[in-house]
Amino acid sequence: MSETYRTGATRSPAGAACVRRGPRSPAEARKVVRRVLSEQSRARGTACTADTLSDALLVASELTTNAMLHGGGVTGFDVEVVGQNLHLSVSDRERRRPVALDPVDRHGRHRCGGRGWPIVCLLSRTVLVSDLPAGGKRVTAVIPLSASAERQPADRP
Repeated sequence: MSETYRTGATRSPAGAACVRRGPRSPAEARKVVRRVLSEQSRARGTACTADTLSDALLVASELTTNAMLHGGGVTGFDVEVVGQNLHLSVSDRERRRPVALDPVDRHGRHRCGGRGWPIVCLLSRTVLVSDLPAGGKRVTAVIPLSASAERQPADRP
């Protein structure tokens, strides 16, 4: 199942039409992931574990939050179960790649934030960041759904 969000066209102050694509909040992204996994569980007659569901929801939250805070907003959102893996893709307007920040800045002060990208990489089998032809990027995380699937931290692009 692939989810693409579109809300009705709205007018900007300049009068140009704007189509919004993607969840409006991390909570909305989690709701979609939960629904897709629930539907797949019913269709296959197998349920994913509570830990697997937590991992998928956390990755969805982090990718969506990063797109909203650092990427100019979510421009695309896709969720699909392929075999024993959940493929979760979030697109935004920014070409810059996600980075992990040290928890302490150069003055020795603890940073607030900067831990989401390492969490995504740790919980995902694979993370791929690709440029979009019209600008921006797409981050795709592949999260293993079965206990038998090996989990190794994803390579960081």
